[in-house]
Amino acid sequence: MENGKDKELFKEKAELVQTVVSTVETLEDVAAYTVDLTADQGGKTIAIAGFDEETLAAILPDLKEKAKAKGIEVLEPPFRPHLEIIHTGLTPALWGIAQTGTLVLRSADENLRIATMLAETHVCVLDPSTIYPSTDELVPLLDAAIKENGAAYMAFITGPSRTADIERVLSIGVHGPEFLHILFKEEKADD
Repeated sequence: MENGKDKELFKEKAELVQTVVSTVETLEDVAAYTVDLTADQGGKTIAIAGFDEETLAAILPDLKEKAKAKGIEVLEPPFRPHLEIIHTGLTPALWGIAQTGTLVLRSADENLRIATMLAETHVCVLDPSTIYPSTDELVPLLDAAIKENGAAYMAFITGPSRTADIERVLSIGVHGPEFLHILFKEEKADD
């Protein structure tokens, strides 16, 4: 489904709301990016959630090795006992919406919700072939997900958390991550 125009529009719209968008080639690159970002920000923990078992098995050893070398702990689920110490959440997205630079995640798992909402920084991996021009094109996929999983909890994330008070003073990171980094990664058979 990837369309170069959709990918570029997604990147443009995401960057307009202070999201950092980068491209990586391998799961090793995802691990390195996440660990380096966490270390650069002075973080000490990474919570990884939402990946399928095969991807998790492929990325976790490398992530742990790279993290340990920089004094960073990779937290194991359940994350509830670690709510106050999660620095970086690492998750995948199901889809992207080019029109708004929005990520769509299936967030039925509590650990995924914690990793995306309570971390200071959220790093999200998105396959560019799953970027759709607008929400309208996602309706059939959302309907299918609901039929398959019941009333599944879906999260739509556009940029870092932001809120404004009555005086229109904007605050970033008050009700969620202060930083959002999206990693475009194509699915490859050799990962």
